[in-house]
Amino acid sequence: MKQYLELCHRILDDGVWITNERTGKRCLTVIDASLNYDVENNKFPLITTRKSFYKSAIAELLGYLRGYDNAAQFRAIGCNTWNANANQTTAWLKNPNRKGEDDMGRVYGVQGRSWAKPDGGTIDQLKKLVNNLSKGLDDRGEILSFYNPGEFHLGCLRPCMHTHTFSLLNEDLYLTSYQRSCDVPLGLNFNQVQVFTLLALIAQITGKTPKTAFHRLVNCHIYEDQLPMLRDIQLKRDPYPSPQLHINPDIKTLEDIETWVTVDDFEVIGYQHHAPIKYPFSE
Repeated sequence: MKQYLELCHRILDDGVWITNERTGKRCLTVIDASLNYDVENNKFPLITTRKSFYKSAIAELLGYLRGYDNAAQFRAIGCNTWNANANQTTAWLKNPNRKGEDDMGRVYGVQGRSWAKPDGGTIDQLKKLVNNLSKGLDDRGEILSFYNPGEFHLGCLRPCMHTHTFSLLNEDLYLTSYQRSCDVPLGLNFNQVQVFTLLALIAQITGKTPKTAFHRLVNCHIYEDQLPMLRDIQLKRDPYPSPQLHINPDIKTLEDIETWVTVDDFEVIGYQHHAPIKYPFSE
């Protein structure tokens, strides 16, 4: 929580006003930030200075790990974040590669589970790294990447959090996640939940000890219409202690994640929070 607040204050103090071409809105922006999450001691980075909703973030993560390519699949597991991108983005609606309603194309988890090879085959990046880590192997390339510029035209959205690198030191597992763009008041906590949960979950199914998750952010911004609520409400509240995340111990394999796991298998314990804040979303 301290790191999150420090980033907010840094943007307010040092940020530069930039007009975002996609949204047409001005953003107060800084470049480069590093957040670290103590997964070993289960300090779940759920924001306490406003009520934050974690289940949709975990549901989206599950969809990525399953390689979903359709907004209806995400809705079925409790995540609505892809409805607009799949069905309301003008450029995607005109794209001849779009397969119809709710189609997302080759984005995020599709790349992670079915990266296209030049010879016509595919690479399952997630299965490879899970198999290696389960055997105690780290080839310094245990990477799950969603960022494929050669196929941007085949999907509705470029990935924001695009690459996850796992590192194994004996039995200790670390994660470094890279994010190119970050809406700090609204989207960052969603991504924090996913980074923390990804390390905890992969450690559990590979039999390793989760240590630290390193979250690396490039373009960190606050939209102009978010600024008053962040500055005058959220940043004037005192934070509460971090809650904990409990993951169903029966989740033991990648196949479990692919088949029966739901958001109900994840529970946040001891979450104290202030009232929610309805920040505007910039599409």
